[in-house]
Amino acid sequence: MKFVTSLLAAAALSVASFAMPAFAQDKGVVGISMPTKTSTRWISDGETMEKLFKEAGYAPDLQFADDDIPNQLAQIENMVTKGAKVLIIGAIDGTTLSDILAKAHDAGVKVIAYDRLIRDSGNVDYYATFDNFQVGVLQATSLVEGLKKNFAGVKPWNVELFGGSPDDNNAFFFYDGAMSVLKPLVDSGDIVIKSGQQGMDQVGTLRWDGAVAQARMENLLSSTYTDAQVNGVLSPYDGLSIGILSALKGVGYGSGDLKMPIVTGQDAELPSVKSILADEQYSTVFKDTRELAKVAVTMTDAILGGKEPEVNDTKTYDNGVKVVPSYLLKPVAVDKTNAKDILVGAGYYTEDQINN
Repeated sequence: MKFVTSLLAAAALSVASFAMPAFAQDKGVVGISMPTKTSTRWISDGETMEKLFKEAGYAPDLQFADDDIPNQLAQIENMVTKGAKVLIIGAIDGTTLSDILAKAHDAGVKVIAYDRLIRDSGNVDYYATFDNFQVGVLQATSLVEGLKKNFAGVKPWNVELFGGSPDDNNAFFFYDGAMSVLKPLVDSGDIVIKSGQQGMDQVGTLRWDGAVAQARMENLLSSTYTDAQVNGVLSPYDGLSIGILSALKGVGYGSGDLKMPIVTGQDAELPSVKSILADEQYSTVFKDTRELAKVAVTMTDAILGGKEPEVNDTKTYDNGVKVVPSYLLKPVAVDKTNAKDILVGAGYYTEDQINN
């Protein structure tokens, strides 16, 4: 009986694997270019889109560029050559794609910038992302709330600023959103940037590299905080936060009488969620990228169906050549008080994943 069942299962799998490409090809090839596999969120984004496109009857061509710009350019060119009708691109460097997008445009290919705005090109048709300015607002608001809660008797608060990668347009929105909250407190003297380092030209972290963030935090601690304590660190991404926390713990923060500073983040990556529950990282910003993947698929389906995709912002995202019609999703602030309710409640993680 087991043998017969196995034969039937194998036959079903054979039929399914044969039928799916033929079905998918009816609706065409969609190229999905993701920047890296070093962040779990990009792996999740790519694989979610791949699954949804297959279910919708498309043939997705998913490629990860390993943070290598020439590699991403070659992969996108190959997608165009293979007949992709739509390209969904999470750019490594949003300023390097103009030439390949011109070729794609000449081939009749539509382009959706995915969560990172592609700059300096008139051939970007749509943009799917979160409200990136609001991400920064949420990070800074959480930072201030944490300072008030954990350092109520300390003023001014010593805070250091970290920015994202200067080649990622989103990094400027995150920073500007955060500074819209923090600058009034800096101006009033409630917050002091003791190192004096402000502005993306000074606080940016190329390629969102956690090791670079850790090294910079170590330098700040040794150069600026030998006779003072840091109370808060604005970090725009969980991968940087983990590096920053390693530097802080390395000199004794979080033990004895040396309180862990308030450290923010973004993306609700599992190590950071566990860190939040362990009272190390203070907060993160949850962006349900499953929903963003759905937006990209829905946009593609509308485009290839001869319809206009739904957008909800036609003013904010000027890429230097045009204002790109955009669909913005809402980010959510997460800390120890609501992490389980939000992340487990949304089915993003299981209880076991968070607790183990």
